[in-house]
Amino acid sequence: MKCIFTLGSPAIGGGTIVIFEHATRMKAAGEDVYIVTENKVSEEEYSWHPLAHTLKWVTYDEIKDEEFDMAIATWWRTVYELYRVKSKRYIYFVQSIESKFYPDEEKGLKMLAEMTYMLDMRVITEATWIKEYLEKYGIDAYLVHNGIRKDIFTQEGETYEKCNGLRVLVEGPVDVGFKNVPKTIQLVKQSNADEIWLLTSSAIDSYEGVDRVFSKIPPSECAKIYRSCDVIVKLSYVEGMFGPPLEMFHCGGTAIVYDVTGHDEYIVHNKNGLVVKTDNEEQVVEYINKLKDKKTLNRLKKGATKTASEWISWKESSEKFYDTVKKLNKMDSINQTTLENKSKFFFDVYVKYETKTISFRKRIGEFLRNKLPFIYKIYIKIIRK
Repeated sequence: MKCIFTLGSPAIGGGTIVIFEHATRMKAAGEDVYIVTENKVSEEEYSWHPLAHTLKWVTYDEIKDEEFDMAIATWWRTVYELYRVKSKRYIYFVQSIESKFYPDEEKGLKMLAEMTYMLDMRVITEATWIKEYLEKYGIDAYLVHNGIRKDIFTQEGETYEKCNGLRVLVEGPVDVGFKNVPKTIQLVKQSNADEIWLLTSSAIDSYEGVDRVFSKIPPSECAKIYRSCDVIVKLSYVEGMFGPPLEMFHCGGTAIVYDVTGHDEYIVHNKNGLVVKTDNEEQVVEYINKLKDKKTLNRLKKGATKTASEWISWKESSEKFYDTVKKLNKMDSINQTTLENKSKFFFDVYVKYETKTISFRKRIGEFLRNKLPFIYKIYIKIIRK
């Protein structure tokens, strides 16, 4: 099978790791596997993954005359470029409901992301909540849970220097709003935690209030960080099926999370971690302080270890993904021409919506500037944000 995955960016990130794990294992199984990006990607950009170099990296322009058996879109933006790949079949790997990534003010982008579910493509997803969400579009998605590198994320192995008290790990980029990292750090600072560490994909070497920052660390080196901490506090507003708490479970720690989408795939409140109602900040601080009690901490760590022992490996996950792809390769699919026409139509709807919105904003702005200059200054600040 000649198969191609779309990719928005080769940078380190949870979604990219998932794509690489599935794609490289399909390659190892004997399939001809490509990664397509808009612009040329250097090997240095994906060298953080040990097997990404085994895939064939191409741009859309480079493969415009080639034909594939299967084209797999992996991010909503790339769905609208998928018709540029000539393929016998097209499928959509949905890792989250990505319209949720944008604030309510970005109604146009939210709408465009949602419309990708109306393109009549067969879907694979990674979380139960996503599968259930897609049912409202009449999509019966195939569910393949993400795996874990059981050879990397273990309780045995190297650690950093020990902490006499409670060491808390915060994980995520500091500049992505729905990951909520700055607020998470503030809340941990308000607690009685003894140390705060930050594991981030952001290019920083320090952060106010954080004792130690680990930036752009390859997955193979993250286990040492997890093993050196007691608990990961991850307060995202949107997740597909987030991996860091599960990786922490495999390394002997526990987690505090919001009741975010996907948490219930493996986190059970007061059994292997602590779940907080979203934005209940006082509860977050209270729960961190609760883990200062070694008995409580160890009980949750024990529960997390049991959960980890029962979770699937990447080998098992990718075998199921591969089997699903082979099954879909025998089914009917939207054709390239129909996909192109629908994609361009939906994008045109978005452009017209945005043009109308911008025009409306412009008229409002002109009125305020002429009639209420003080309010106009406030309005401009809001629009620019």
